[in-house]
Amino acid sequence: MKKNINTLFLVQFSILLAIEAIFCFTPIGSLPALGPMVATLMMVPVIITSILLGTKAGTLMGAFAGLFSFIVWTFMPPSPIVAFIFTPFYSLGEFSGNLGSLVICFVPRTLVGTVAGYTYKVFSNVMPGKNVLCFSLSAALGSLTNTFGVLGGIWLFFGNQYSSIAGGAMLLIIGTTILFSGIPEAVVAAIAASAVCKPLKVILERKI
Repeated sequence: MKKNINTLFLVQFSILLAIEAIFCFTPIGSLPALGPMVATLMMVPVIITSILLGTKAGTLMGAFAGLFSFIVWTFMPPSPIVAFIFTPFYSLGEFSGNLGSLVICFVPRTLVGTVAGYTYKVFSNVMPGKNVLCFSLSAALGSLTNTFGVLGGIWLFFGNQYSSIAGGAMLLIIGTTILFSGIPEAVVAAIAASAVCKPLKVILERKI
């Protein structure tokens, strides 16, 4: 029985990892938002992994998401102008990526799995059963962890650079990003997590 459960876990994790790679390396993972901004789907498999397979698995999936993101921004950046934020191997004039770029690229993505998994566990204890609200709230909080983690990292590690580039519009840029990218990502993640996790939870628990 234990061997069967471990095999099932590896199969599920592998499938979700493959979906994560597709979302990261192809245009399928990007939804148009406002102007040059996009709402990414890359956090959805991380969140689903956390809910279905647990916090540790979700955290590991988040680390893979960070790795995939690092590869994309290093070798095929969607926007070379801001690539230095996510990889130390790019620069914009006098501004260059550094170790802070790696923190921004990896830490928020990894924490998405941790936050989504932990909050789902808390919410499911408060609201027992396959409650859609548990899935939705956990997914939204996980997605927003990435949004605020990335923007907070930019403020912390590249605040001076961005202030000199954007002038007094730094706060406006951050607010616009949250409104037209971060919030749509959270909504999409909440809908996707509810649609996928609720039926799968029922099916998988029956088989186990």
